Amino acid sequence: MESFCKWEGDTLVLNILGRPRAKKTKIGKVKGKQLEIHVAEDPVRGKATAHLVDFLADEFGVKRTAITVVFGTYNVNKQVRIHTPTKLPGVIPPR
Repeated sequence: MESFCKWEGDTLVLNILGRPRAKKTKIGKVKGKQLEIHVAEDPVRGKATAHLVDFLADEFGVKRTAITVVFGTYNVNKQVRIHTPTKLPGVIPPR
């Protein structure tokens, strides 16, 4: 993956650098080949990742079930797949 994201048909694949314990959940900057996302949750037993998935569902206009965490449930380095997003935040290039 040359960028932090790529399209595989209708599915968007994102490499994420999670930043737990933030004051507010928000999309940050691109850091190399990862998109930094600040998460307002503690990294305990996957709670931050669950919160991140809820946030991404709202940001991309999909149901929570349309998002798959490929790896990194208990790590700050994650990859997620978002099936058929209906909205794209400004940092995400269109297909």
